Amino acid sequence: MKRILVVDDELSMREFLKILLEEEGYAVSCADGGTAALELLAREDYDLLISDIRMPPPNGLELLVRAKEIKPELPVVLVTAFASPDDAVSAMKSGAYDYITKPFKVDEIKDIVGTALSSPQPLPAKPGESEVAATNEFEGIIGGSPEMRKIYDIISRVAPTRANVLIQGESGTGKELVARAIHRLSPASGHEFVPIVCSAIPESLFESEVFGHTKGAFTGAASSRAGLFEQANQGTAFLDEIGELTPIIQTKLLRVLQEREIKRVGATESTRIQIRVISATNKDLEEEVMAGRFREDLFYRLAVVPIRVPPLRERKGDVPLLVDHFLAKYARLFNKDIHRISSYAMEVLLDYDFPGNVRELENIIERGVAMENSQIILPESLTLSGHRRSREPEPAGGTVDDKRQEIAEEVFSRGLEPTLADLEREMIVNALEKAGNSKTRAAELLRTSFRSLRYKIKKYGIDNGRS
Repeated sequence: MKRILVVDDELSMREFLKILLEEEGYAVSCADGGTAALELLAREDYDLLISDIRMPPPNGLELLVRAKEIKPELPVVLVTAFASPDDAVSAMKSGAYDYITKPFKVDEIKDIVGTALSSPQPLPAKPGESEVAATNEFEGIIGGSPEMRKIYDIISRVAPTRANVLIQGESGTGKELVARAIHRLSPASGHEFVPIVCSAIPESLFESEVFGHTKGAFTGAASSRAGLFEQANQGTAFLDEIGELTPIIQTKLLRVLQEREIKRVGATESTRIQIRVISATNKDLEEEVMAGRFREDLFYRLAVVPIRVPPLRERKGDVPLLVDHFLAKYARLFNKDIHRISSYAMEVLLDYDFPGNVRELENIIERGVAMENSQIILPESLTLSGHRRSREPEPAGGTVDDKRQEIAEEVFSRGLEPTLADLEREMIVNALEKAGNSKTRAAELLRTSFRSLRYKIKKYGIDNGRS
């Protein structure tokens, strides 16, 4: 039976954790402060220490340091109702296993305790655990959500055919990974996969780059050169950002897809090609067709099988899998012993909408690993964009500038903190009313965690009858 020492100067919290953990099958001892805890640690052998931070001396951080002197391998989880970036950094640098804030969820503390006891020292994620879907078969695509499983099913069914595929999705969702997975599982996998970024090729050079040219076809054409489509012959041509093609190039591409042959610039004869075309765009091509900006006949040639890759905000369940994958990747690349992310840092990520999708998440983790000095990624190492997806509507009763001036005057007269507190309280009340007094739904509307909302409801003395 694993032995846990709980340290807190509040009797109610000690009793709560003791009952909770004993029900999970652990042997639990309690201490009402750092001094009593150190006496127990000197006499008894424990497998885990859970301690509050804000206590009479020695406080939780001091207890952490002295506990590590007694038993260096002892995992220590620190708990506090007063989240402080400085405390978090100090705790992790001193060797804490994790740092969580009150009020916490029962399942959260159970998970952290179970993980800490089964793996006292941070270990890298094992292949197959955090990367369930990152098999060679699907070319490094990470995700086990229902949305991604639908995509895996479509990939598996369409790959053996020669059907053209149109992949639609926001920038950074991984459209090229889907295209590569289709190619890898296709009969053409032994031939070239040729990416062509349509927006990067000027209209005047498109034919030469994609279809090729003969010697002397134009000034500077010192020799004949095969185009990208010829390089992809028998394989796959991946046309990225297909929605950026001009009307003239759309017409030329349509002919190639219809005739299955190309003519190099300056050539008199055409060359037969057999390629599969996979296209990708972050635009809604059907809307582009309706607006007259994209040829309808070309759309149907490209979209024999359409695939929509969902944005990351629609598959938040995949965020932990992606975080594990990128942590392992950049820990190896930067030669750092970082293989975990704190529970609070993960909560910050799960509350974020990721306008840049998977590519943005990778960038966040790469930067976090580069900047972090401890063995665990803390919230302070996460740099999230302040980007907003759409322009806020003008408030009733005046322009945006008028409203800003009104707010500024209120801040100058009352002070920043009271003004922000009143605004926050008003938003929480409005969210609760809109959510029918459901805290869970209100937290979703405010894009914050249930735990954080519950703390602020108590802080501002908002009607406790709401649930």
